This record gives sequence, structure tokens and C-alpha cells, in this order.
Amino acid sequence: RMLANNNLVRKMHACETIGAASVICTDKTGTLTQNQMRVHEAAFDYIPESGVEDIIFESIAANSTAHLDKAAGSVKVLGNPTEGALLLWLADRGVDYAALRRHAEVIEQLTFSTERKYMATVVQSPLLNHRVLYVKGAPEYVMNFCSDRVTSSGNVPMADSRPMLEEKLLQYQNQAMRTLGFAYALVEPDEVCFIAGHLAPHIKLTFLGITAIADPVRKEVPAAVSDCLNAGIKVKIVTGDTPATAREIARQISLWTPEDGDRNIITGSEFAALDDKTLLERIPDLKVIARARPMDKERLVRLLQSQDEVVAVTGDGTNDAPALNAAQVGLSMGDGTSVAKEASDITIIDNSFGSITKAVLWGRSLYRNIQKFILFQMTINVAACLIVLIGAFLGTESPLTVTQMLWVNLIMDTFAALALASLPPDERVMRDKPRHLNDNIVTRPMAGGIIGTGIAF
Repeated sequence: RMLANNNLVRKMHACETIGAASVICTDKTGTLTQNQMRVHEAAFDYIPESGVEDIIFESIAANSTAHLDKAAGSVKVLGNPTEGALLLWLADRGVDYAALRRHAEVIEQLTFSTERKYMATVVQSPLLNHRVLYVKGAPEYVMNFCSDRVTSSGNVPMADSRPMLEEKLLQYQNQAMRTLGFAYALVEPDEVCFIAGHLAPHIKLTFLGITAIADPVRKEVPAAVSDCLNAGIKVKIVTGDTPATAREIARQISLWTPEDGDRNIITGSEFAALDDKTLLERIPDLKVIARARPMDKERLVRLLQSQDEVVAVTGDGTNDAPALNAAQVGLSMGDGTSVAKEASDITIIDNSFGSITKAVLWGRSLYRNIQKFILFQMTINVAACLIVLIGAFLGTESPLTVTQMLWVNLIMDTFAALALASLPPDERVMRDKPRHLNDNIVTRPMAGGIIGTGIAF
């Protein structure tokens, strides 16, 4: 029944534990947004007659691991959605990315990682008849490697262009768009481009431009986030996007309010620089962690748990496995890696935050159903025990025979257990605050009801 609500339960205990969640640490892309990325705007100040436009096209095609599947009469992105958006942008311009990729022989490649924030590929370019290093990634990182920039008036120093580019980036990011920067450099056949998984320090790139990629918020997410907040569950966005983009998404889903400020958002580098004691003071106020790295998510989970929070965390990549393992409930995505799924307790098939809220509803309802059965079972048993004890003290024959006791347990309790266990989820449970991990399953009101009703019976 949970599967019908897009929750594939991998570990049975997670059904009940998710109902006790007091904090949900969620990714942005695909969970809060639709993960249907398209290039909104491309800011390449290229010079068509000089062939720079072709360099951009080759850079996008060769420095990518995504593919477009054009079978079944539609175009489907295979691989990273952001890279797929770039390939779709090429397709819209009639550019065959596969042909460009096929002719540009890949010599060496650094795939994108959340640690580096960029991807780099060395190819033998037939376009320039030279070995070329193409780089794409977070613009503020890529610009650090660039000494100049291509403009309509020729190459200009990067220092002169950067303020204008940063202003444009801020405009995109304030509209919750993901931004990518592109750069290239001609390299010699014997030149070392990568050292220890990073660009070599001597490499000086030429900046080509930036793209703004839009990914709209899922329609059901604002209501789902509101349900979580009303249920006393804190929601924290942990994303690799820029602070401006992450803050705008938080605003669109009603998590970020006009009263929120700098204390409610932090970047991955700032998060890593703070000691645990300082972070424990800030964590209750944090709503967004931008430019986060995988280990930031795991550290956040550990710190929240030290404050007696029950943490549910989402993840779809191999690097998310430590955080998924550390959390009380790990939530992997349906299109995530097998490593993430193995480390998780529940797989959210449709990737949506709305399905996470449904999982919380199921968890709380399940716990309530268990309590209802215990209340019923214990009340009947208290009544039966008292009747037998009173009969024994009075010295009469036992008021209940063994057969009658077996009948009560076999018939009444069995069918009552089935009935109470199969009660559907009750939306009213989402108005309650999360229960504490140390709470007894038999609460004080339940104990009073069991004893009082048992005596009355």
C-alpha cells in the first residue's frame, strides 16, 4: 500500500521510523524541482566568423557524459539532466552532438564531482587541429582558472570581465536558475593537464561564456512542505547550487520567509570551516545549505542526531551513501545510483518531496494503529485477569474457563488485530508534533484508559 504512494520500503523498520522524523534534509534537483532542465539563456559573446561558435558547440558535445535517446518518437535525456539540457540546446540549433563527439577523440577526462564543481576533458579537436582542454562547471570556480575571456572585440583580461559576469550570474541565480561556465585552452601533446584529480595549477583557460538552466518547482511540493512544517517537522535544503538559487527555490516552496536572513543560510565552505560547537548553535536556524559537498550532508546528519533529532535524508548519488547510512531513515531516489539505493531504507520512486510527506503520514498512522491494537488488547486482558483474580480470591469456581479464554484470544484478538492494523492513514496525524524517540509506546492516557476501562468491564 505504501508502494502505491511511490514509497518502496527496503527495510521494514523504516515504515514506523519515518513517522517519528523531526528533520528532513532534502536535495533540490528532482526532489523539489521537476528535474526537466532546459537552457533558459546562453550568454556566449562569440564571434561567428572566427569559429568561436563551433568551439562552444564542440565544448558542450565533447565535454559531457550525457546522451539523447531519440527512440519512440520523443527525445529523452540519458545521464545527467544538466548536461542533457545542454545537448537539447544544441539539438534546437540543428547541431548533431553525436557527430561532434565522435570526431573529437577524448584523450583524458575528469568527470564532474561535487568536490571539484567542474568537469574537464582533453580532446584532439579536428576543428582547431590541436589538442584542446574543455572545462565546464560552477562559473565562480571556472573563472578562477581563466586569464582572459572571449568577447566580440577579441580576448580581454578576465579581471575586467568578471564584475559584469558576476552581476549577470546573480540575476540568473535570483530566478532560481542553475548556471554553468565554459572555458577552453589549447594544450601541447606532452602537457600535463590534471594533477591528483584537479586541473594543473599552470593551466590558464579562456572563458567562453555562461548558460542559465531553469528547473521549475514541482506543483505538489509547496503544499507538501507546508504539511511538514505544520506537523512540526523541520525541512532543510542541502544542495550544490549557489546561495541565490537555493534561497529562491526555498522561497518558492514557502520554506524561506521575508523574516529569514543570513543566519538561515550557509555555504558548504562556511559550514566546513565552523567547529561543531558553533554549528550546533546555528543548525536550528539553518534552512538552506548551498554549494554543499557530500561530507557536509553526513556531518549535518550527525550534528542533528546529537541534538536528539530523528533525521530523514534524501540522496541519489554514490557520494550520498554515508549520509543515507548515518540517518535514521535514508531516502534514495528512484533514478539514483544502486549504491545510494543499497544504503537507503526507503526508495522514493517518483523522486518527489510530496511522496516523502506521504511516507511520514503512513509512518505516523502505522504507529497510531499499533497503539490502538495495544489499547484494545491490554484492556481485554486486564478485564479478564481481574475477573479470574476476583473469582480466585472469593474462592469460587473460575468465572472464565480455559476454553473461554482461548476463544477470546483466538477469535476476538486475531480479527481485531487485522482490523486495527488495516486502518487507512488518517490525515489528522499530520497535525501532531513528532514523537520523541524515548517515548513509551503506551502513553499515560493509554495506561489510564486500559486500567479504567478494564476495571469497568
